[in-house]
Amino acid sequence: MADEDLIEKKISGEDVFDGVLLHVKRDTVQLPNGHQATREWIKHPGAAAVVPLLPNGDIILVKQYRYPVEHVTLEVPAGKLDSAEEDPLLCARRELSEETGYEAEKIWKLTTIATTVGFSNEYIHLYAADGLKSGEQHPDEDEFINVVKVPLREAVEMVEDGRIYDAKSVVSILLLAKEVSRRKTP
Repeated sequence: MADEDLIEKKISGEDVFDGVLLHVKRDTVQLPNGHQATREWIKHPGAAAVVPLLPNGDIILVKQYRYPVEHVTLEVPAGKLDSAEEDPLLCARRELSEETGYEAEKIWKLTTIATTVGFSNEYIHLYAADGLKSGEQHPDEDEFINVVKVPLREAVEMVEDGRIYDAKSVVSILLLAKEVSRRKTP
């Protein structure tokens, strides 16, 4: 079966909920076999995340309580794009500064991931940063964040044993670790 034979075509759509962060949609689609189905999904402007690397090999993570999963999580700094048109690199720089107080001399792209393709169109652009200069943390007024420095090798172990399970953080940490390992290999 060719990819074209998998495409669902939108017949109609409606807004179910229009919130500050989430915009819930309900669409009726025509399936490849001609039948109809309902697709509920979340429209999201996208986000950017950055894993900051210190000269000693530590990375900077943030600890915060995440209400939907009812846990304090350890994550890479990240945030929502102000609009779908915002440059993700600018968002990454902003979130790094707001959540950690650090500014980066160099930021580079690791990859882009689709977070939950079954019910959201959110993409998160993942970056790494070095050449860090510390400054004053200035999170949003509804954010309560602790900054944590962790050796990259230990962060990889935390991914492997499940202590770090946030998807954007898992991917960012593993990709950065692979890149650092490659740099060390002659």
